[in-house]
Amino acid sequence: MMTNEQDIFERLRNGYTISSDDPQAHRLREAAYATKKLLVQMNNAADPKEIRALLSQITESQIDASVAVFTPLHINYGKNIRIGKNVFINFDCTFLDLGGITIDDNVLIAPKVSILSEGHPVSPEDRHALVPQPIHIRKNAWIGANATILPGVTIGENAIVAAGAVVSKDVPDNTIVGGIPARIIKTVG
Repeated sequence: MMTNEQDIFERLRNGYTISSDDPQAHRLREAAYATKKLLVQMNNAADPKEIRALLSQITESQIDASVAVFTPLHINYGKNIRIGKNVFINFDCTFLDLGGITIDDNVLIAPKVSILSEGHPVSPEDRHALVPQPIHIRKNAWIGANATILPGVTIGENAIVAAGAVVSKDVPDNTIVGGIPARIIKTVG
């Protein structure tokens, strides 16, 4: 069993809810501001190599030369993001990654996509707690403009998420989903 004495980021990675009165809660904001400092540099860079180098610093992982990111990109933490090869991330996306975000090879992410791996409890008395759930976007998926991927969702291989969709449940391989909440529209391939 985890205790509040264990690292708050480790507890988040392991899926534990963090209460608002957690003794380490202040570390979440401190980490976000440290990430913001690097994001300002990255979002003002025009050179793709520099953007990848700064994103590598933010994620503490090597971003492959085949990855293209059109800034701005908004990230609250960064260290729980894993990005495969030949990934394209278009303008003005938001990644909340305290719960973990994995983006496999050959994924396309359109403008204004939100990938949110953390949320809050429904009950008013617990609402300020943080509930992390990992998101996995599998190979060759395409996430349409202004789509929102909610905590705990896996987007299947070759799947397409239509523009403006809100995805709250797993998307099977080779399907197209759309709407609010997203539902299967048809299969592809």
